[in-house]
Parts: sequence; structure tokens; C-alpha cells
Amino acid sequence: MLESISEENQLILLIIAIAILFAIVGWNYKRNNSRLYNREQRNFRKNYYKKSKK
Repeated sequence: MLESISEENQLILLIIAIAILFAIVGWNYKRNNSRLYNREQRNFRKNYYKKSKK
């Protein structure tokens, strides 16, 4: 399949694929940080009382 595509197009596809992967990793990193470092989630007292009410 790749033999039918010219070398220039293969290089362009490779760069696009790397850019897409980089964007996915960046999005996942942001999502994980917002989960872990949200101020409400880091407040031990609030979380303790919320869990104890349940």
C-alpha cells in the first residue's frame, strides 16, 4: 500500500500522524491534570464530609 504513494506524500502523512498523536497526548495530559488537581477534589475536609454523608 505504501509503495503506491510517493515518498513526499508518505512524509506528509507521517508528519500528520505524529501531529495527531501529539494532540491526543496533550489533550489526555490536560484531562488528567484537571482531574487530579481540581481544587474541590484536593480539599480533604470537603471530600471527607461528602463521603461520610453517603
